[in-house]
Amino acid sequence: MAETRLIQSRYRLLDLIGRGGMGEVWRARDESLGRQVAVKCLKPVGPQHDRDFIRILRERFRREARVAAALQHRGVTVVHDFGESEGVLYLVMELLEGRNLSQLLEDNKQHPLPVPDVVDIAEQVADALGYTHQQGIVHRDLKPANIMRLDDGTVKICDFGIARLGADIGFTSRLTGTGIAMGTPHYMSPEQISGGEVDHRSDLYSLGCVLYEIATGVPPFDMDDAWAVLVGHRDTVPEPPRTHRAELPGFFDRVVLDLLAKTPEGRPSDAGDVRARIALGRTGEQPQAGRVRLAPPVPFEHPARRPGGQPPRLPSWTRDMTTGHKARSAAYSGTAAIDQALALTGAWTTGAVGPPRTGAFPPAGAGRPTPSPELLATLASRHSAGLNLGRLGHWEEAGEAHRAVAAERALALGPDHPDTLASRYEVAFTLSRTGRAADALREFGQVAEGRERTLGPDHPETLAARQETAYVLGQLGRHFEAHQVYAAVLASRERSMGPDHPDTLRCRHNLAFSLSRLGRLEDSYRMAREVADARSRLLGATHPDTLVTLYEVAYTLGRLDRWTEALQTYREVAQARAVTLGAHHPDTLSARYETGISLGRLGRSAEALELYRALADDRTRVAGPEDPETLRARHGLAVNLGRMARWDEALAESREVCAIRERTLGPDHPDTLVSRREVAVGLGWLGRWADALSGYRAVADARERVLGADHPDTLASRNDEAHCLEQLGRGPEAVDLYRRVADLRRQRGIPPH
Repeated sequence: MAETRLIQSRYRLLDLIGRGGMGEVWRARDESLGRQVAVKCLKPVGPQHDRDFIRILRERFRREARVAAALQHRGVTVVHDFGESEGVLYLVMELLEGRNLSQLLEDNKQHPLPVPDVVDIAEQVADALGYTHQQGIVHRDLKPANIMRLDDGTVKICDFGIARLGADIGFTSRLTGTGIAMGTPHYMSPEQISGGEVDHRSDLYSLGCVLYEIATGVPPFDMDDAWAVLVGHRDTVPEPPRTHRAELPGFFDRVVLDLLAKTPEGRPSDAGDVRARIALGRTGEQPQAGRVRLAPPVPFEHPARRPGGQPPRLPSWTRDMTTGHKARSAAYSGTAAIDQALALTGAWTTGAVGPPRTGAFPPAGAGRPTPSPELLATLASRHSAGLNLGRLGHWEEAGEAHRAVAAERALALGPDHPDTLASRYEVAFTLSRTGRAADALREFGQVAEGRERTLGPDHPETLAARQETAYVLGQLGRHFEAHQVYAAVLASRERSMGPDHPDTLRCRHNLAFSLSRLGRLEDSYRMAREVADARSRLLGATHPDTLVTLYEVAYTLGRLDRWTEALQTYREVAQARAVTLGAHHPDTLSARYETGISLGRLGRSAEALELYRALADDRTRVAGPEDPETLRARHGLAVNLGRMARWDEALAESREVCAIRERTLGPDHPDTLVSRREVAVGLGWLGRWADALSGYRAVADARERVLGADHPDTLASRNDEAHCLEQLGRGPEAVDLYRRVADLRRQRGIPPH
């Protein structure tokens, strides 16, 4: 907007003081009354946005305006006017002179605020919340950036942009069904996180988080990963504020811990009670009698007490969530801080409902009634819930959710509508993650055909479905077919997107992987190296995608017996991941494991032994002693003990790992059989050949039962068995078994060892 523009011939926009994803806040002059005001504007929405979303967005804006304009309290920002001018929605508010709590912490170099200020702010905010709650309004996004301390010491709550009228839950529930995220992770209540209904006591929890931060300098759950923050709110008891700052008064410590109770019923009954407790602790003032009480709260069931033992879940809108800005972030400086206090909230800056519509698609179909916006919003929300279930690893439940949504979308929109195909794509994805690769292949194939009809053969979503068919073909061991599909998709991506597009590079990475599985190691290495170099150039040397491809480069180098280069590359990946992702991130630990493999292959068993010992300890701390990756690290430890001829220790370690694997994974699991073989190896080196023979034979029998008599792993186990027979002096039996193995190798075309 131009600097001189007038809104409704009345509000002259002067200076831009804040900007959000789709909103701006301007200092303006009210020409009618001659006063300075703040004008919040919603930017014009372009044609790329869904019309239903635009309608919902405008309803949200008008609802916020009416809610905010109805509030009259010294602790709440005054709203003077609202409306729409030339397609721009606007809200006119008092212009506040002061700093929000985020800025105050930033000004104080992330140190907590003085104790008297903290207590005064707490009392004023509690008083303002008590008033708004009595009006039936829940803020739902209370955070330091939404609380202003004016130059005269007055504290005001800003931005009721995602407030909800308690008396009109039905209307706002329809709006929130769009899956638009509400709240900021560091200040969200457990009931918000778990997707349940919230009442005024959710604001009390957020108030507890804010007070904790301004009093100690850090939020109660101070992690950079959004999921860790959310789970902390839901499951972890916070440390008392006084453990961070001993000079805080005892009454304040107790008030904050009560506000941070995990269940609403464990918190104070209302903000008035909080204000009274603070006043009593601060001055000895007694609570006022006969204060207005709030209506009974909405019942909330804590997820930990759900029937049927269902695990607590996080709601659909937390998918791909970031932590946002904590008050101590450097992002709160200059106009950015004003933006956080006054500009549009997350409720206004979310993208359109449902998957992006990047191509033309046919109408719902002849004779099919136009589905209601409410139905579309509900289905979009359920689609997001299915995505979230998958992210939590609940693949079966995710598949059920997506199948139901796909069926309803097919009826409402048609079988080839992009939203229907998006749901079917997710159905296929859950099938591939639950071991039903053949079913996943069929579903991905049908999605690819539908997208080709609707969007065209070179559309990114068509290519994504075809690329997933290649992945599933690899799962099924059909590597040649997978290679053919990857090659065709790559040619299309290079033609339509260019050679350096991230999706093109991802496809080339997958093609390098399939070449490796086909035994074309030199081709695989060359392509992976090219992709790694391209990703490093475009994304940076330490970007996770670059490191994934470097990991594949190292793997291929190992298969080419270029172990010195493999070791160097694995170490490079492990060091970069430790810096980028953290020392205990699963990807970092995986690179360390492969570093140990390389050390062992190079005969540097003492170094490998120390690496695996440390890795096993780290895996145990991160995932527990029975996690498969912990056991894999301990297996590597046992192998290198054996390589150093410490066979008694190696045998003891292998037996313990084998017992845990048999109990947790099953007797015929591949990892269990690897451990049983390692036990047999140790027995053989200790001269206990009869016991070793029993172990080798049991492994061979299990592999034959599971994999077939001519599988390479089965044949290797039969060779082990024959070697034991030889050591026991049973030469004729050994020769006969060697011959049978050789015949099976020839029949399968497997070269002899």
